[in-house]
Parts: sequence; structure tokens; C-alpha cells
Amino acid sequence: MQAKKALLLASTFIVVAGTSYAIGRSGVDSQSEDVWARDRLESRSVQTASSPSQSAALSLGSETFADIAQAAAPSVVNIEVDQQITNRLISMPGMDQPFGNLGLPPGAFEFFFNGQRVNPGQMGRGKGMLPNLPRIEKRNTGSGFIIRPDGYILTNAHVVRGTNKIKVTLNDKRTLPGKVVGIDTFSDLAVVKIDASGLPSLKMGSSAGLRPGQFAVAIGSPLGFDHTVTLGIISAVGRAVTDVNGNINFIQTDAAINPGNSGGPLLNLKGEVIGVNTAIQANAQNIGFSIPVDIAKTVSEDLIANKKIVRPWLGIAMGEIDETMAKSLGLPAKTTGVVVAQVIEGSPAHAAGIERGDIIQKINGKDMTTAKEVQDFVRSRKVSETLNFYLLHDNAPKAVAVDIGQYPDQIASEKAGPGEPDSGSPAQPDEE
Repeated sequence: MQAKKALLLASTFIVVAGTSYAIGRSGVDSQSEDVWARDRLESRSVQTASSPSQSAALSLGSETFADIAQAAAPSVVNIEVDQQITNRLISMPGMDQPFGNLGLPPGAFEFFFNGQRVNPGQMGRGKGMLPNLPRIEKRNTGSGFIIRPDGYILTNAHVVRGTNKIKVTLNDKRTLPGKVVGIDTFSDLAVVKIDASGLPSLKMGSSAGLRPGQFAVAIGSPLGFDHTVTLGIISAVGRAVTDVNGNINFIQTDAAINPGNSGGPLLNLKGEVIGVNTAIQANAQNIGFSIPVDIAKTVSEDLIANKKIVRPWLGIAMGEIDETMAKSLGLPAKTTGVVVAQVIEGSPAHAAGIERGDIIQKINGKDMTTAKEVQDFVRSRKVSETLNFYLLHDNAPKAVAVDIGQYPDQIASEKAGPGEPDSGSPAQPDEE
């Protein structure tokens, strides 16, 4: 059996290889030094190149990255939470997801009791018997960063979801209680509020023009070592990682991101936020994933304004056709399209008559060859908009009009239960 990938949300404690450099607090506690660092960074006018010729001419000073780190440090916070874990299985019905997300996610049959992984077949009085495990309280740490001077902090949803208590530690060593303003499990983003004012906040940049090879700086609290700085590059953009969150096209970076970095900022050379660090590839070195800041800006603004976040939804799970599958379906080997692996009852796709086994070949006249193409096309449209599907149904052409629906709130809550990762392999908690 092929070994499954070990993808971890970077909010709990597991040792992952990677070099990191910690900022000494004595160097950033002074407000005058913070202002000096920001002014020095701005005076450098170091900008990410937008063309190869500009990249070749880019000149970095010996203190450039230290200046970026020192200027950003006062806006980065450590988040400590108390959460409760139960022994229930995670339910993740597939919706508008690639075929690999069907069924239970990796780690769904793993149980934890007093911090230890338990084999269900060895529990209870008889083989396969499970006792009624109590709810277990654990303490986790993650990261976040201040986005407004009046105490609004952006972090990952999986850092604060299901928590009983939030403690936010600022760079000046102040510790304040935090309150969840809003959680969006679809994007794995959350906003926390602390009772403070006049706080330094990070500037939100843009993720639209990012290119592989550009420098990236990550700051967070890996393994509890707060305000740790790591340096790397953008390894890839638009990266689909369905084992972590099939709803997001991530930024991939080799700036070391370890458990505890979840919710921390990924910065460009101007000290602007370009991503929210979220997950790591546990069986590799320095393969980390960040949520693009253009998504984070919209979601955080809506959460703070208490707006309902509306997203388009079809209600299908999909798989891609290869030559073998085409032959098994009695189709020509060169058939292209996306096979419908599951249709959610009561969904827009179900109401329109799309059935399991149908093959999506075109939407509004545009060829569809991958599940991601279908996913991205639907998400680029608005709720209530009508899409015209060209399908193969029982090897015969079929035209279907689908009115896009709204992503149901209950699906998000089912995909992300209290205190548990949305998907991927659960990381061992740091327990006290």
C-alpha cells in the first residue's frame, strides 16, 4: 500500500527540519528602535522585481532582512489556546472537490487519549471495542499578526476553533485575553480581538503578482519560540493541496514553517504581508503553504464587519479521466473531461439533474479537463448565476443549466469540528 502523505497544519508541536533564526527581544522592545527599523526599511526602497531585468539589478544590503524582521516583530503575536478534543470521527462530505477528498480524510481513524495515539483495535475489553472517552483538554500555540491598531488580529481558524480560552502575548511581553470575532473554516482564517489600542499593525500587500523565486520572510512562534524569523523564496503559486484545504490555491514557500507558525505572516521585501502561514509537508524539508493575502484581506474585512461570506457552490465531487478510466466507462481512450464522482442531495447540481458518472466536458462553451478548472471556473462566478454544462451521460451528449447555489454553512462546520484540523494528519499537541 502506498504510504500516504503527511501534511500537517502548522499550529501544534512536531519537530520538522529547518533552519531558523530568532530575534532577540532586547533588540525590538524599544519603540524608538521599531520606528528606526521601519524608517530604515522604507529608506532602502527595496522592492520585489516585476521583471527579470529588474531582478538582476536588485541590490540587497547586509541588514535588509534584519530590518524587515525588526520592523514587523511588534505586530506579530503568540496565541495560546485551551481546546477540547473528543473521540469522534471527522465527517468530510465531498463538495466541489477532487475525487481524492471523498470519504474520510487521512487520520480519521486516529484517536488520542491523554496525548497518546490509541489503536482502536487494542482498546476496550474486546478487540475493536472503544470506551466512551471523555473530552480531553489540551493547550496549543499558534501565531497571528495585528491588522488594525485597535486590536484586531488575523490568524488561522484551526488555531482558535473550539477554544475555551485565548491568551495573546505581544512582542512587548504584555499578555491579554483574546476573543474570537469570526471564523471562516472554508478558508481556514479567523479574526481575534484584544482590548488594546495604538498597536502597530502590518501592511497588507498583494499576492496577485507573486512569482516563484521571489524572497519571502516568515515570522511566528514555532515550537513556542516566539518571534522566530525564517528566510526563503516563493517556491510556487496557485498550489492545490487538497489534503490540507481543497478550497485554497496556496503559496508554496521554502521559508521554514514549523508547528506553531500557523497564523503568522509571510512577508515580501517591503515588509508587507503576502500570505498567512498555514501548513507544512511533514515528510519533507521546508515545504510550507500560505494562504494568499488577497483572500485573507477580503475574509478578514467581512469577519470584522460581521458580514455573511457568500460563496458559489455546485455540490459535486469530481475526478479526472485518464485512458484507463475512459476504457472502463466504455468511452474512447482519448475522451477528455471531468467525471462526477458524487452529487450532494439537494444541491444545485442535484436539482439540475447532474448524476454520478456524468462527464463534464464544457461549461459555458469552455473546455474542462481537470477538476481544478471546474472548481476555479465556478468560483469565479456569482451565486444565482446560471451556468450551461455540456455533459456525457451514458455515453450520450447532455446539456444542463445549473443555477449556482450558496455554499452551506453546515458543510463548513461538518468539515471542521471543534479543536480538530480541517484535514490532513493531526499533529501531536503540546499539552500541559
